[in-house]
Amino acid sequence: MASTQVLKRRVRSVQNTRKITKAFELVASARLRRAQARIETMRPYADKMLELMSGVARASVSKQRIPLLQRREPQTTAILAMTGDRGLAGAFNSQVLRRVFALGRELEAEGQTIRWLVSGKKGRSTLRFRGYDVATDWTGFSDRPAYTDAQAIAHTLTEQYVDGDFDRVILVYNHFDSPLVQKVTEQEVLPIPEHLLETDEEERRDDAMRGDFIYEPEPEEILARLLPVYLETELYRALLESAASEQGARMTAMRNASKNAAELIDSLTLAMNRARQAEITQEILEVVAGADALEA
Repeated sequence: MASTQVLKRRVRSVQNTRKITKAFELVASARLRRAQARIETMRPYADKMLELMSGVARASVSKQRIPLLQRREPQTTAILAMTGDRGLAGAFNSQVLRRVFALGRELEAEGQTIRWLVSGKKGRSTLRFRGYDVATDWTGFSDRPAYTDAQAIAHTLTEQYVDGDFDRVILVYNHFDSPLVQKVTEQEVLPIPEHLLETDEEERRDDAMRGDFIYEPEPEEILARLLPVYLETELYRALLESAASEQGARMTAMRNASKNAAELIDSLTLAMNRARQAEITQEILEVVAGADALEA
């Protein structure tokens, strides 16, 4: 059995660790609330953007001339892994990377070439550690992304897609459901899925009742300008979802760590009390044995 002094030091060490994990939990909880508020704020904007884009697409005569809508036979696929810049978030990063590696193996089995893109220091370091060639990476904003960060990613993706560096882009990120649940999601962001531009019969009847619109400039030109903005919006939404997922996963992980630390403190305290009781008992036995020896 460990001595009382050793157990005391271990209790103090675990108590200090518990203070740190509790502080991390509180910080993650506050950041999670802000991230959720940002998601709720941008959803109306994203919905209106999609509605506007669909309306312009209905008036377009030909959409095939727009580069972001042109579909090519996929020979090279870019996989964009959206991870965090820091750890201490449970399985937040690892579950995205597991899905990314599995997706890469599936596409390579189909004969496609993979171009690795990553957002977040954790994803970048893991990919490079495993020997993957990271073509482009973005770091430094995983916990508090700004719209300008999404614009930077979208600009790079658009430029490389138009230049023919790859034929499609698949985004892999954590979708935020709740602080306890984050679902790994795959989303093809380039080329822009054409089903987003399709409309149902009811919407077409509404357009007919409202009459024809006069567009200036031409609908194709307007749509060509809207599509990059839509891509930026989708990437920004994914960044916000990932940020909220990261804070939720970190809050849950730190809460579990604090709970485990409390249980360990109770266990060590019990062991320390038993060790102290054993020492006291031993001292009493030694005193009694000494008194018996004097009387003899």
